[in-house]
Amino acid sequence: MKLVSHNPTAGIYPATPDYVHALEVQEPKRILFVAGTMGLDEHGVAGTTLDEQLELIWSNIRTILASADMTIENIVRLTSYLRDPSYAEANGVARARALGDRRIPTTAIVAQTLMTDWLVEIEVIAVA
Repeated sequence: MKLVSHNPTAGIYPATPDYVHALEVQEPKRILFVAGTMGLDEHGVAGTTLDEQLELIWSNIRTILASADMTIENIVRLTSYLRDPSYAEANGVARARALGDRRIPTTAIVAQTLMTDWLVEIEVIAVA
C-alpha cells in the first residue's frame, strides 16, 4: 500500500501545518471504519475533563486499531465532533500528539453529543 499526500497550493486556500487536503491510498488490502469513539473508560464512564476525555479517546482508538492488527500509522482520515467550539485547540493538540509527524485529512464539527458529559467524539478510517 502506498499513501500519497495531495496538498495543492494554487487556486485553493493553504492547508494548515497539522493536516493535508487529501490523502490518496493506493492498493489497500483492508479498510477499517471506526465508529465515533468517546472519552469513556472501560466501565463506560466519561473522563471528567476535556484533556482526560481526549486521552481516553486516543487510548480507545489505539485499542480498536490493535484489535484489527493496525496502529495509529494506519489512520488515513479523521473526523472530530466537538460539543463546544472552544474545544478545537485542545483537540488539535491531542491529535497532533497522537499522530506525531503524520498529516492526514481531518474535519472538526461542532455538534450536540448524545450525552452531555461526552465532550468530544472522534471517528477514523484506517487502511492496511
